[in-house]
Amino acid sequence: MGGAIIRAGRGLEEMVKKTFFPGLVFEELGLRYIGPVQGHSLPSLLEVFERAKKEADGPVLIHCVTRKGRGYTPAQNSPEHFHGAPPFDVESGEPAFSGTHPSYSEVFGETLLRIAGEDERVVAITAAMREGTGLMTFAARRPAQFFDVGIAEQHAVNFAAGLAAGGRRPVCAIYSTFLQRAYDQIYHDVCLQKLPVVFVLDRAGLVPDDGPTHQGVNDIAYLRHMPNMVLLAPRDENEMRHMLKAAFGYDRPVALRFPKGEITGAVPEPDWKDIPLGKAEILKDGENLVLAYGSMVLPALEAAERAEKESAAAGAGLSLAVADARFCAPLDEELILRFARSGRAIATVEEGVLAGGFGSAVLELINRHGLYGVPVRCFGLPVEAFPVGKLGQLRRRYGLDVDGLAAGFRSFFSRPVRTEESGPAS
Repeated sequence: MGGAIIRAGRGLEEMVKKTFFPGLVFEELGLRYIGPVQGHSLPSLLEVFERAKKEADGPVLIHCVTRKGRGYTPAQNSPEHFHGAPPFDVESGEPAFSGTHPSYSEVFGETLLRIAGEDERVVAITAAMREGTGLMTFAARRPAQFFDVGIAEQHAVNFAAGLAAGGRRPVCAIYSTFLQRAYDQIYHDVCLQKLPVVFVLDRAGLVPDDGPTHQGVNDIAYLRHMPNMVLLAPRDENEMRHMLKAAFGYDRPVALRFPKGEITGAVPEPDWKDIPLGKAEILKDGENLVLAYGSMVLPALEAAERAEKESAAAGAGLSLAVADARFCAPLDEELILRFARSGRAIATVEEGVLAGGFGSAVLELINRHGLYGVPVRCFGLPVEAFPVGKLGQLRRRYGLDVDGLAAGFRSFFSRPVRTEESGPAS
């Protein structure tokens, strides 16, 4: 009896310490704790920093208490919205929206809301990106099917894996650049188990205005080698809707990437359309092949048509087929090999790094089949830190705007290509 009382007393002591002396846990870890300090008072902060500099003989943790958005009422009332605010009216706090169409994120949220209404097993998970990924309405209307786990991408992925193992159909919506934080969890806990988790990679590709930390250019390369993973990307909002619906039928891990910004304004297609696994779509017939992925499909199509016209005006003939690849994994091998075995030139176009990307996948396929003489040119992004800029500026810088692609197509496809008679093709 006496031992139980002693243990209870110690437990009460620990509880009191942690409640009234929050810094003790840090002191026990060997950190000098100072605080809490009023984080909005410059004199208080200067005094504390000077004190820490003079007195501390080791690591120091200064606990500052602040309020997000302090000093600007709209930001205080809506801290999540102003976390990474687009241009807005200073007086009202309302966004200065100049676009004519909703964003891909908004269309994703609307589509997922529709799907979740048809299947209560569907749940949405995000890591403190509820507004950014277009899930505000979803969260309000279907709170029992929505989980915001905070800034913890690794936990979001593991949580999704657990729900999938238990029979739910989780959709994990995270910015492309932040999903790489959960690389191990994607590999070990989702892909190796072949769990049907749908990863939605918002802000994939070049991201305007946000700088090098937010560029979603690596996801193709770091997901392409994951076992059992399906990678797909839409050319427009209609294809995105159909792909999201189709993803639940693949019964394996899926990563769907789409860009930041406005949709294309395509005429809405209300009925679901089948997206056969690993099958591309030919948008334009021609002799040589332009195989574009995701956000690069429509610019590549326009560039191919322009290159043909410019070539014809110069007295040369250029005939380009354009295909919407749809999938990076699995590739449409039948389509690619049909052009490769006939000795036709192939250009790939992607809004991601070339190292290990979509174009690399096409090259590996051609190499694996011993078609070493097939001319292939990969258009994409280098491995570097990307500057801040508007989308048009960034694409122009890396030759991925329509002008750059058209010039690249003319240069590449105007070269002589090997025919079936000039070399082996097996």
